[in-house]
Amino acid sequence: MPTTKAAVRDQLGEAVHQNKALSRSGFVERLFSSAFTGMVYPQIWEDPVADMAGLDIQPGDTMICIASGGCNVMSYLTADPGRILAVDLSPAHIALLELKKAAAQSLGDHDAYFQVFGHADRVGSAKLLRQQVLPKLTERDRAYWEGRKGISSWLTGRRPLDLFDRGFYRHGLLGWFIGSAHTLARLFGVKVKDVLHAKTLGGQKQFFDTQIAPLIDRKLVRKIINNRASLVGLGMPPQQYEALAGAADGDIQAVLRERLRKLMCDFPFHENYFAWQAFGRRYEGTSGSLPPYLQQTHFARLSERADRITPLNRSFTDVLANQPAGSQNHYILLDAQDWMNDEQLNALWAQITRTAAPGAKVLFRTAGIQSILPGRVDHNVLDRWDYRAARSQELTAQDRSAIYGGTHLYVFAG
Repeated sequence: MPTTKAAVRDQLGEAVHQNKALSRSGFVERLFSSAFTGMVYPQIWEDPVADMAGLDIQPGDTMICIASGGCNVMSYLTADPGRILAVDLSPAHIALLELKKAAAQSLGDHDAYFQVFGHADRVGSAKLLRQQVLPKLTERDRAYWEGRKGISSWLTGRRPLDLFDRGFYRHGLLGWFIGSAHTLARLFGVKVKDVLHAKTLGGQKQFFDTQIAPLIDRKLVRKIINNRASLVGLGMPPQQYEALAGAADGDIQAVLRERLRKLMCDFPFHENYFAWQAFGRRYEGTSGSLPPYLQQTHFARLSERADRITPLNRSFTDVLANQPAGSQNHYILLDAQDWMNDEQLNALWAQITRTAAPGAKVLFRTAGIQSILPGRVDHNVLDRWDYRAARSQELTAQDRSAIYGGTHLYVFAG
């Protein structure tokens, strides 16, 4: 596990850097990898409910997934897996998952847990974490939460842990990006949060058609959207931007309009916590508008099962290389493969195939619509997997975050 900043930078560079530093793409790649040394996703933007529906997790199953903001990992516990290996190249994401895991075991009741990770803006939350949770963490993770480095600390002058008193979800790279988008909209007279007053899907659609769609067509907004560096705030490296642009014949504006339309119009807000975070910068509080791990009905299970999670600040492929053959039931890759070149993809799928148990499932997302694997992963490997095209389309439609073009499910055929 990386223990130094240099080791973290080297690991991120190996995963992301594919062009010369002085090239345009190389500059954006290095901007992206630099951002990933700190907090990028205070909340993950893939729907764990869709994941669990696609994977059909059974009690005792083994899983390996990318941690990101940790909401998905904690939510998977509600399906009663036997073990979850949660890996991420960002040490900040691992620190956040460790905090959520330790808090579930230490805070004792749902009200306290929800104060910290649901409201995430109540004075006294940081003190609660310092007294009851931080002592349970490793020295490295405590150092992250009490440190003063990273964009949020630089802008606020506060330690990362103190942000739980002041709106944690408004911070991190994605939090700043969403806040900037709200500010830009207000410059053109649009208060995005007003859409949350809509009582019906028809009202949500009307707001999009009359307020948001014209905003996207503004010259300044188009210019920002077409700048690859500006979308680093969405956690989108240059490779993913280029793949998305290629799939859309270069019309990034049309893609983002459709994704935003889906988020705003396809699901009632009382069933979509992603919409509340995007448009209201908070959770609304009812069960449908909360991640599974924050719902009161699941808290006791969360506390009992938190030890089943093993967070690792390493790459997915490296972690798999140390797992026994045939040992894994489920693999959740988020959108990480969009970042990879062919060599990295083949190394990853060689390890996935080696470690897959009979009937194992792989679930991942792509910025574009189609699976990126055919023609890139060795057919001798990929032919051992059954792509569930119809089910993949269903899961894409079910994902309430609406960020990705495709959710893809592969099942190991042996």
